[in-house]
Amino acid sequence: MTRLTFFPLGNADTTLIRLADNQLVLLDYADMRDPSDQFDGRCDLPAALRKEMSEAGKLDFAVVCFTHLDNDHICGASDFFWLQHSQLYQGKGRPKIDELWVPAGAITETNLTGNAAAIRREARYRLLQGSGIKVFSRPELLVSFLAANGLTLESRKHCIVDAGTLVPGFSTQGSAKAEFFVHCPFAWRTDERGLEDRNKDSVVLHVTFNEDGVETKALLGSDVEYGTLCEIVKTSKKHGNEHRLEWDVLKLFHHCSYKSIGPEIGEDETESVEETKWLFEDQSRDGCIIVSPSKPIPRLGSAEDDDVQPPHRQAANHHKRIVRERGGEFKVTMETPDHIRPKPFRVDITPYGASISFISSGSTNQAISTPVRGG
Repeated sequence: MTRLTFFPLGNADTTLIRLADNQLVLLDYADMRDPSDQFDGRCDLPAALRKEMSEAGKLDFAVVCFTHLDNDHICGASDFFWLQHSQLYQGKGRPKIDELWVPAGAITETNLTGNAAAIRREARYRLLQGSGIKVFSRPELLVSFLAANGLTLESRKHCIVDAGTLVPGFSTQGSAKAEFFVHCPFAWRTDERGLEDRNKDSVVLHVTFNEDGVETKALLGSDVEYGTLCEIVKTSKKHGNEHRLEWDVLKLFHHCSYKSIGPEIGEDETESVEETKWLFEDQSRDGCIIVSPSKPIPRLGSAEDDDVQPPHRQAANHHKRIVRERGGEFKVTMETPDHIRPKPFRVDITPYGASISFISSGSTNQAISTPVRGG
């Protein structure tokens, strides 16, 4: 059975997909917990991931995707993973990455330090070697990087995946029972602006899972805002790919920010623009699940309610209304099952739909909800 695990990390992203054949696909890695703070409710991510890997019988990851290089998506990555480009990152116990997925900006960005610089060096090394990497989009800066290293785009086309296409190597009819469709970044937009914007050009994926002939669909967001979502909607409609925006499970964009819905925060609920209204309301399916990778949603009138940073109460109210109308569920990573020490939780993909289960701290026992969408 396929499952998605979401980790309580504050306003940070890490999602683990365990496919039907037990391959592990990790989207982002953000070890944000302060071990010296006994009241820090964020989870011990390395320990949580190793537990999941053990249960899957895996020592390494089939895929690790860094949607972009902001700290809340990469924190601690160079301390955890085995990286090919340097022996500094090849100590005992570090899990290896069979295939690294990155946006083109992870290759072409400059003036990076820390984890971002290490990931860039790893991505560049793999691209120059021509193996173990998929780069999403092909802006002119990528062409220039290859040329500076005596290579052409044609010689590395097997390493590049454009928006509007499937990532090679996965199929709903194969052992993984899943396929990954890329919505973002757009190569044409980075060329038009002449540079990459981390949030606007971060990776957005749509995944279709097949369990006994029943399709369950997940839209996995990063930090894109409503303008990029509008472009994704318009492009999908133009090319007849509306079905690639249907969703049963939605990992929210930008930690439940109103800016991923519309231009104004609103008084009680953020109002969507035409394209995001279609995406969130029309493309959601009955019994849908929305996951907010964020801090708890602020209460009306609280100090956090006035914070410019997400999560925003008005955006949460928008998403709660949608799941209410669809008979679904809205879950916040830092709110489950309690605010003091929230635990990772899973969305299980079954022949009967998607269901949420909570992971106990000491065993694999779990309290599993009734599937919210039938086949």
